[in-house]
Amino acid sequence: MKANDIKVAASICAGVIGYSYALKFAMAGLEVWAQNRTPESSKLAQQRVHESLNSLVTNNVYTEDQAQEIASRIHYTNSVSEAVKNAQFIQESSAEHYEVKWKIVEQIEAAAAPDAIIASSTSGLLVTEIAKNAKHPERFCGGHPYNPPHLIPLVEITRGEKTAEETVACAKDFYQRIGMEPVVLQKEALGFICNRLQMALYREVADLVMNGVCSVEDADKAVTFGPGIRWGIMGPSLVFELGGGKGGVSGLMNHLHDSTTLWLQDMADWKEFPAEWSDIAQRGVDEELSHRTPETGNTPETLAAYRDHMLIEELKLHGKL
Repeated sequence: MKANDIKVAASICAGVIGYSYALKFAMAGLEVWAQNRTPESSKLAQQRVHESLNSLVTNNVYTEDQAQEIASRIHYTNSVSEAVKNAQFIQESSAEHYEVKWKIVEQIEAAAAPDAIIASSTSGLLVTEIAKNAKHPERFCGGHPYNPPHLIPLVEITRGEKTAEETVACAKDFYQRIGMEPVVLQKEALGFICNRLQMALYREVADLVMNGVCSVEDADKAVTFGPGIRWGIMGPSLVFELGGGKGGVSGLMNHLHDSTTLWLQDMADWKEFPAEWSDIAQRGVDEELSHRTPETGNTPETLAAYRDHMLIEELKLHGKL
């Protein structure tokens, strides 16, 4: 299977992640089958597609006619077999439980072509375990996106013990072809790359807040208007390459070695979030939202709309929309 051979894609379990993947596939010109267990969940997926396309029209990414054309390429079904029977690329986004995924894998393989690529959106389960009962484990890989995948380009490709290199290569080419930015893990790791980076930062946020150093709101501001702005342009190592001047990243790390050692010795290194943190975080977020305007998001709905608008503008700068 080559990426250019993929004309039909399936999104199995088209919930919050799966509907967005279906939309991304359709935006790339593919015919798409979006599967859900019930007519009600399929109706919800269709509504989410409609709302997301409206946002893209509002933000001048597509015209109304283009949005309607994209929507027409997505077909909804409650049957796994109908969704996958003609698909060359299958993205499953079922619940994060091995038992659930084993059942989905069995249903997919019963109807899919033997050379169809099957990618899991799992955010941390091991591909080896997901595909352990598969008839063709060599065509399984992980394709973990960042939400919402129809906007955020990153996808983390993971391989299992029996995943063929051809599968990884095809999946990487396919994701690139539809406008995503794949990164390939060289070996399996719980949480992959970005969830580990994200949790490392959030652990320090929690520790700073719980030790009275700052509020949840100020921690968010510090990230958003400090390193977060730079990270939206380039990764931390490239940021440090510039920060080091002529010495580059190695010069910066050597120059700051003594200081960073002191910081690291004082930073959080616990292995489990304190039980009370979830309530502290929620109270902090609720207060933070009360200080925001409707334009910058002060409810879950307006905050999501603001996020999508800012993502779209940033992606335009990156040439991704």
